[in-house]
Amino acid sequence: MRIYQEADYTAMSRRAANLISAEVVRKPDCVLGLATGSTPVGTYKQLRVWNRRGDFSFKEVRSVNLDEYRGLAPTHDQSYRYFMQANFFDHIDIRPENTHVPDGLAADTDVECARYDELIRSLGYADLQLLGLGRNGHIGFNEPCGRFVKETHVVDLTQSTIDANARFFASAGDVPRQALTMGVGCIMAARRILLIASGEDKADAVYNAFCGPIDPHCPASILQLHNDVILVGDKAALSKLTANKEVSVCK
Repeated sequence: MRIYQEADYTAMSRRAANLISAEVVRKPDCVLGLATGSTPVGTYKQLRVWNRRGDFSFKEVRSVNLDEYRGLAPTHDQSYRYFMQANFFDHIDIRPENTHVPDGLAADTDVECARYDELIRSLGYADLQLLGLGRNGHIGFNEPCGRFVKETHVVDLTQSTIDANARFFASAGDVPRQALTMGVGCIMAARRILLIASGEDKADAVYNAFCGPIDPHCPASILQLHNDVILVGDKAALSKLTANKEVSVCK
């Protein structure tokens, strides 16, 4: 595991963008696993700048997103398909047919989850999987529970996740109560995982994920079993982790 501690959100975003762009340069037809939420916005913004400048191309890249709210159309301004279009896909040269997000309107979610797993398998899994981190340790929408769920599945969102996402909706009552999420099996099948975290409110989750026991009540703790994880965070998010004298930080 490599850990990069950056001074602030902007520096964290730039470091993460550097790592993603390096993967695209190394393998132009790579598969990128992508995340949504406020944390990766700066990373996507930086990648857009470099792509427009001609530093590299996304034309052959395939992408698979972690999750989608159940019941939201792709055109809904709080759906994750809409988020990806507005923050990333509409501003880079990726082919639309190469971008994949679970279908939140699927009539049969079991069929949709199985379809999405088969799609990811057919692509050979992600070469690099970008992850954010919930305050309760969730990755994707894999919420704390009694077991690690391997497959793409429908999850009931915890109240803490609903509360955290309420700022994006008119009210907490408008936040969907369920989502489709890639399971930990697909996440762990990625060749490399890049987790980004920003802010003091993520410090406990970061510490528990990498210094606590491997426990489905902190879903991100499963990453301790992956052989190629990169953690990029600002000082606030990594404050409790780096206080551990056994943890080394890359320069």
